[in-house]
Amino acid sequence: MGEISVRAGGAAGDGIASVGETLAHSLSRMGLHVFGHNAYQSVIRGGHVWFQARASTAPTHSQGDACDILYALNKETADVHLPSLSRGGTVVFDPEKFDIPASQLPAGTKALPVKTLEIARKFTSQSILQNAGGLGATAFLAGIPLDVLQASLADSFGKKKGDVVDWNLGASADGYAFAQANSAANDHAVAKAGEPKLLMTGNAAIALGAAAAGCKFLAQYPMTPASSIMHWMAAHSRDIGVVVKQAEDELAAINMAIGASYGGVRSMTATSGGGFALMVEALGMAGMAEIPLVVVESQRSGPSTGLPTKTEQGDLNMMLGAGQGEFPRAILAPANAVEAYRAAIRAFQVAEEWQTPVLLASDLHLSENYMTVDRSEIDLNVEIPSLFSVQPNGHDYKRYQYTPSGVSPRSLPGQVGLQWIAGSDEHDEKGHLISDVKSGIPVWVAERTKMMQKRMGKLAGIGRSTEPPRLEGPADAPLTFVAWGSTVGAIRDAMVTLAAKNVATNLLQIRTVFPLHVDVLEAAIDRAKTTLLVEANYSGQLGRLIRAETGRHLTNRLLKYDGEPFYPYEVVGKALEVLGHGRN
Repeated sequence: MGEISVRAGGAAGDGIASVGETLAHSLSRMGLHVFGHNAYQSVIRGGHVWFQARASTAPTHSQGDACDILYALNKETADVHLPSLSRGGTVVFDPEKFDIPASQLPAGTKALPVKTLEIARKFTSQSILQNAGGLGATAFLAGIPLDVLQASLADSFGKKKGDVVDWNLGASADGYAFAQANSAANDHAVAKAGEPKLLMTGNAAIALGAAAAGCKFLAQYPMTPASSIMHWMAAHSRDIGVVVKQAEDELAAINMAIGASYGGVRSMTATSGGGFALMVEALGMAGMAEIPLVVVESQRSGPSTGLPTKTEQGDLNMMLGAGQGEFPRAILAPANAVEAYRAAIRAFQVAEEWQTPVLLASDLHLSENYMTVDRSEIDLNVEIPSLFSVQPNGHDYKRYQYTPSGVSPRSLPGQVGLQWIAGSDEHDEKGHLISDVKSGIPVWVAERTKMMQKRMGKLAGIGRSTEPPRLEGPADAPLTFVAWGSTVGAIRDAMVTLAAKNVATNLLQIRTVFPLHVDVLEAAIDRAKTTLLVEANYSGQLGRLIRAETGRHLTNRLLKYDGEPFYPYEVVGKALEVLGHGRN
């Protein structure tokens, strides 16, 4: 069998994330492509939490649709997820905790009762050890060798030693042996497929990309789902030489990052929609003062607190208009971990070269889920040259000098002969403020117009420095998907399913949401026979931007705003409907 999906569920506090991550790591060490989907709620105890690890010999782009093995730690998990159990699949549960009657099992599936609490009591009174027993049984059914599972388990404890580690290894071995003795080989078991792969979340990939790009200062206030960027940076700060500052709020975070960048340090901040809403005034200051800055905006369901642990793409309008007035910016939208790594590097390149803020648009689905990455896809040999090349020349230095590109000479502040003023007001070439008493006077009115044109003139160069839309799939396909960000994953998986049904499709992925590469986009849309816009928001915000910039209206839409990620079957069904094939 070349693919398997393993799902574990329970209540918050049951250790579901640890179970899922251990399974995902074990499968990635077998050389398989893995996508790990973590669904949780912002409660310490209770609620419903689940994790799905999908592994395949072929690339996996999403969590998939169904599961082949379900490890249910409570009755609610069985009630919610048994309908998703595929034919030939198995549900693992502890009969001491609850029962699953045969009438509840989907056709063609089976149950494996495992006394995980009894296994745990052999070692300790701590019931959380039941997870290790359940993991062992689940791993056997999935085809994960015991030594691979136990190596992943041991690594999850880091440098800890002693009874806790030994108990977990012992309980996992007992669970594995029980499944081996009491069940036949699972219909969906997988085998080792090659060399181990890297496994990382989108946030880890962003942080690694920032480090490779030479980021030396991160100021951040923790906010789901961006918080783990700060956690990763802090954990590796000594190794990569980066200063991490947990600010008192988002206003302080972005202003600290701007200040560090003004002083010549490559800087970044990261937040979600609610935090970014607080940052917009400072973002405008960076735009006015032409200070490089990278801001990660990891979207979640809004408005306000909304669904704080659920995903959405509802912040595009805010990113486009953040900050009063107009100033150049770039908005980059990666779809997976590899793209997130590369987009973080490109964000620093663009910010540095064009002296402007760059927004890296992520979302919870990308930020917090796990994806395998081939080592060859991560190039750590990144060089972004410093652009502080101005030499002292007396009092003639013009920090905001008019240039054909809009990029002016930049120097480190405080150098003799290179003094300049960086203010939030409009200014002349030397930075002298022209607001208030000078505004309205014809000569300064003209200066304002020229300075505005200089700044906004950078957009053409930013467009040349960023990735244009890419078309994947046969050029003459009857249907073209149009999408950005993490929704691309489910579309790529859906394209495989559609191809198996002899339905050819292609994908127009927008990697640079702003500035749009209008010529490329217009040509691609005009060539398409039929388009289907796929977005995780209510109003089709990318579609609206495309219409505003190109005049092309994408009438067929699949929009989702319930906080859940797209599933491939949803994309397949809508594609068949648009093409007139029905939804079967």
